[in-house]
Amino acid sequence: SPLQDSNDDIEDVSLFDADDDVSRRSKKSKIRHPVASFFHLFFRVSAIVVYLLCELLTSSFIACMVTIILLLSCDFWAVKNVTGRLMVGLRWWNQVDDDGRSHWVFEARKVSAQGSKTSSEAESRIFWLGLITCPMIWVIFAFSALFSFKVKWLAVVVMGVVLQGANLYGYIRCKVGSRKNLTSMATNYLGKQFLRQVRFPGFWKPS
Repeated sequence: SPLQDSNDDIEDVSLFDADDDVSRRSKKSKIRHPVASFFHLFFRVSAIVVYLLCELLTSSFIACMVTIILLLSCDFWAVKNVTGRLMVGLRWWNQVDDDGRSHWVFEARKVSAQGSKTSSEAESRIFWLGLITCPMIWVIFAFSALFSFKVKWLAVVVMGVVLQGANLYGYIRCKVGSRKNLTSMATNYLGKQFLRQVRFPGFWKPS
C-alpha cells in the first residue's frame, strides 16, 4: 500500500532499554515524508506571501489574483489527495452510489496489530499546524479587506477561506468521526459538567 513505509517492516533489536528509548524518540521525531511535508506548507504559505506582497511586486491585480488562486487550488488538491494520507493517515472524498446519490466519506487509517504507525509526531504537528493556522489567517484577511473597503480582494480572500476551510473541516471530521459521534461527545461533556455542578454546589454560591 502506498500509505505504508516499507522500512517499518525491519527493526533493529536494542540490547538496552536506553537504546529502545532513543530509537522510539527518533522514530517519533523523524519526518518520513519530507517532500509531502514541504508541499503541505509550500502552496498555502506561498499564497499568503503573494497576497501580502503583491502590491509591492506588481501593479497588475489580475496577475496577483490568478497567481493566488492557482496556489490555493494546488494546495487544496495536494492536501486533500496526498499529504493527508501520507502524513496523518486521513482522507475524505465524495462518491456517488448506484442510485445517483452523493455521499461524503471520511476515513482514518487503522493502527496495525503491532500498534505501529506510519506517520510520526513531527509530521502530525506540521500537518495540523499548517491546516489550522492558514485558514485563520485568511479569515483575518477577510475581515481586513471588508473593513478597509478593498472590495476587489474579497473574492480572492473568500476563495482562500473556502478552499482551506473545506480541507480543515474534512480532516476534522476524519479525526473525530461522524457528526453523530461529535454530537455524543458534546452531550457527554455537558452531562459531566452538570453532574460536577450538582456534586459541588458550593462553587456556585453568589459572592
